[in-house]
Amino acid sequence: MKVVNPLKAPFGIAKFSRVRNVNYRQWEDAFEVEFDDGLSFLEPHSTIRKANKITAKAVVERVALDEEMRHGFFVHYDNGQTAEVSWAFIRELPPAR
Repeated sequence: MKVVNPLKAPFGIAKFSRVRNVNYRQWEDAFEVEFDDGLSFLEPHSTIRKANKITAKAVVERVALDEEMRHGFFVHYDNGQTAEVSWAFIRELPPAR
């Protein structure tokens, strides 16, 4: 499944907005990320796994929002691995090769 979102800004141009809430939707295998400015994105779990080099058999145990600065969130897996996801990963398009 490829998600193309026209609201994402090119790399390096997006405006910072704090993460308000993040939820893992198991039935869609994706993370719903809400920001303070009202935007909400559904980020596929596969892109987060690939970016953080998480094994395919790892199961999401819990999702923790960075409470102090709210600039991202952490995904903790049952095998001890942790994925760190920043606000820019969700809101910006990756740089062109």
